[in-house]
Amino acid sequence: MKPANAKNRWSIPLQEMMVGSLRTPLGSLVARPWFDQVALRMLDQWFFPLSRLWAAARAAEGSVDRYFSATPMEPRARLRPLLEKRLNRFETVRRGVVEVEARWEDAFWGTHAPDLAALAEIEHQRLFTRNGYNTLRRLFVPVRMGSKVPAINWQTPSPAEVEAIYGPLANDPAQAFRIADPMPKVVQSRCIERDGRRDYWLRFTSPSARMDDQVIARVLEPMDVENPPTIILGHGICVEFDHWRGLTDEADALVAMGLRVIRPEAPWHGRRVPPGRYGGEQFIATAPLGALDLFTSAVKEWAVLIDWCRNSTNSPVAIGGTSLGAMTAQLVADKSRHWPAHLQPDALLLITHCGRIEDAVVEGSLGRVWGIAERTEALGWTPELIARYAPLINPENQPVMPPENIVSVLGSHDDVTPYESGKALLERWKIPEANRFTWRCGHFSVPLAMLRDHRPLTHFSQLLKQMG
Repeated sequence: MKPANAKNRWSIPLQEMMVGSLRTPLGSLVARPWFDQVALRMLDQWFFPLSRLWAAARAAEGSVDRYFSATPMEPRARLRPLLEKRLNRFETVRRGVVEVEARWEDAFWGTHAPDLAALAEIEHQRLFTRNGYNTLRRLFVPVRMGSKVPAINWQTPSPAEVEAIYGPLANDPAQAFRIADPMPKVVQSRCIERDGRRDYWLRFTSPSARMDDQVIARVLEPMDVENPPTIILGHGICVEFDHWRGLTDEADALVAMGLRVIRPEAPWHGRRVPPGRYGGEQFIATAPLGALDLFTSAVKEWAVLIDWCRNSTNSPVAIGGTSLGAMTAQLVADKSRHWPAHLQPDALLLITHCGRIEDAVVEGSLGRVWGIAERTEALGWTPELIARYAPLINPENQPVMPPENIVSVLGSHDDVTPYESGKALLERWKIPEANRFTWRCGHFSVPLAMLRDHRPLTHFSQLLKQMG
């Protein structure tokens, strides 16, 4: 099969070249607060509006009328000829992605077992075509330039709607995070081998009735390390590592240091994106219900992964993540006190986190870009009402692991997950100074700085190995 879009032949090496350049002295110039201002403006003006237009194309299935309805935006006659051509092109690529992913499904999960070379090729095709599909956001630049396009298709719930679902759990938070009994069956895919590591996927039914879908996690493990320590590593909002090429990532460095990394796809991301949405949009569009659904679901899903780890290794099991993934990890570190001892993680790695999700939503610059506070206030949400559900989305107690087993990386100029909020959590948890890494960076430049400076990751991996 030919690539869905021949132009993407250049996108992959270009992306990888850009990431490689960040590991050179050029990276020290980019990983600074000025980059965060540029990144935030690009997200606000381009990425989120184009993502909404891309998601509308998913829902439209080639129909211009359905496209206008799904945007939502005023139908404009002059756009129809342009949209007809672009939606047809979008559908051609989308069908190609569906075909490739069906072959991937059969190759990695089906009854017939291809050889390693064939598996590696089908995975390459899957990632190539999916990356090309994601970059089709560019098809809708002319629509974005000529219209005021909303970044979010809002479905903000009323306080009564949320109370009906989560009111009883707000009164008994431990019940919200009660683990599945029995645990869902975890199925492991076939694996590929490359660059001294082995990659495969885990899949299981989400234990959350609010999700009612399949959880999938990619596992990356070093081939030359017997029984390596493991870290379950969560990703940020709208980040889909298993579907884009050339994204900055801590996982590769951690694997090179001898750790096994498990990267679960968060609810409403990657293969779990609802129809007509883009990755992460559901979390924003349904706030505050989205946060309650995502965190209560993800915490229980991570319990399944911790259980799988304990059954597959006797080495330490850590949790961690960046931004949204870090917020999930710190919630697991708190709520797992109600779980059996073997499900309580041994260590915690937090990158660009804050102490309370409300601080990011209300005070954070990205929350302001989305306008979540205005949307929720218009439906009667007050700080007092939201505070009722805080035990379901924020850590309340000391974590289950000792403070010396927690490593944090913060940006002193981070105004997405506000720095002061993250710092306050470290103080409350009494994290040793040696385990705190604070850089003169913002939210988006911290991961770039970590491409060049592996000190936090090295410190954390050594800490894990010493436990073993």
